[in-house]
Amino acid sequence: MREGWHGAHSRHGQRQNDPRATTTIRWRADWNRARKQVGQKQGRTRVRLACTTGALRDVKRRDLHLLRQPLWSPGRSTGPGAGGFSQGGKPGRAANDTGATRGPAGKGGEGSSAGTGIIPAAGYIFPFSKKDKISSPSVIGGGGLITNNGSRAFVLAGQLYLKENRYRITAAYLRGNLNYDVYGTGIFEDRKLPLKQTGQVFFGELLRQVGWKLYVGPRLITGYSVVTQEPSDEHDVPVPPDIGLHTNLTALGFKVFRDTVPNRFYPTQGTSFNFTADFFTGALGSTYSYQSYTAVFNKYWSLDRKQVLAYNAYLCGTGGDPPFYGNCIYGASNELRGYTAGRYFTSYMVATQLEYRVALPKRFGLVAFGGVGEIIPGENQSSYGGQKFLPGAGGGVRFLLSKQYHVNLRVDYGIGRDGHTVGMSIGEAF
Repeated sequence: MREGWHGAHSRHGQRQNDPRATTTIRWRADWNRARKQVGQKQGRTRVRLACTTGALRDVKRRDLHLLRQPLWSPGRSTGPGAGGFSQGGKPGRAANDTGATRGPAGKGGEGSSAGTGIIPAAGYIFPFSKKDKISSPSVIGGGGLITNNGSRAFVLAGQLYLKENRYRITAAYLRGNLNYDVYGTGIFEDRKLPLKQTGQVFFGELLRQVGWKLYVGPRLITGYSVVTQEPSDEHDVPVPPDIGLHTNLTALGFKVFRDTVPNRFYPTQGTSFNFTADFFTGALGSTYSYQSYTAVFNKYWSLDRKQVLAYNAYLCGTGGDPPFYGNCIYGASNELRGYTAGRYFTSYMVATQLEYRVALPKRFGLVAFGGVGEIIPGENQSSYGGQKFLPGAGGGVRFLLSKQYHVNLRVDYGIGRDGHTVGMSIGEAF
């Protein structure tokens, strides 16, 4: 015959008249009543539960379903930072677990070619199908760009994970104008030319898992761009040949992707590899015919529950006859932080970096990073900045926006060969 909680306490010699023993009985009764109420009314009514220590805790009725879930089930990752990402989970909580990520997602710092400003953004993390317990959570969102030099833009994007992670669909649309500087070469190396680029672009990608956590699939890029020169006191800086042209760019390509990390928002272990190839051609209506290739490899080590070491390697190459902004652009992404996009346009680029991450109390965290890179001019291609060895280092602060998915708001300060940058964004650098 199964003993009740009161009987178990008596068997271990605890006093029958101990108030804590009575509390444990109330805990079991109140817990059973609370479970029956789950899923009925979803207001802000609170259910008071008595713990075995005699203390009372308030638990929102809408959160009780989380307490009913098993801590582990077959096929679910249980390592640090996994966050249930190998299963669908419940609808996402991206900012203080309230439903969506909102707030400044980016900031061009001092030394930024696009000026200083903010990128307000909103996003939502959710399972595409509640019946699918294997697929990673999907993400939809949008953002804007407002800077002090007149840059204005907005973007809408989404990434869906379907059919038990067999399909991954990514799409994005961007429209606006960017005001930035490009730098000369040789005797004009320290002189900059202000440009304004207006246009729009659509990107779409469909990946299918073929086994061994390997995904392959086609991708499409299409859009247009107009680049004009802004007034400047620099009159002898060479002007790129693309200035003043209305340029149509359309490419078909493919992607090969393999990922073994348990949580793509905050990887703590595993590896990821990404190779993309895009072919711009006049047969598709593109003004320029050229090819663009990128390869990215990431590796993560969990040092303990709160410390992670992350490694990143990045390669970029272009062939054919691209516009100047179709080359590899050093500083355009997070390879490496500390460099302003626009100083180095090159046909080939390689970069590698290492980052140490540690979680602190009160949702905060710190990172330290460093790396090296090199730009290599291509034959018969315009290259802004000759072949150079480019190191970078810096540090940053993290604030945890979502405990459920471990999504961080990050602020990074990077120092490069020519100066420094400050950037703010949502999610890790890699």
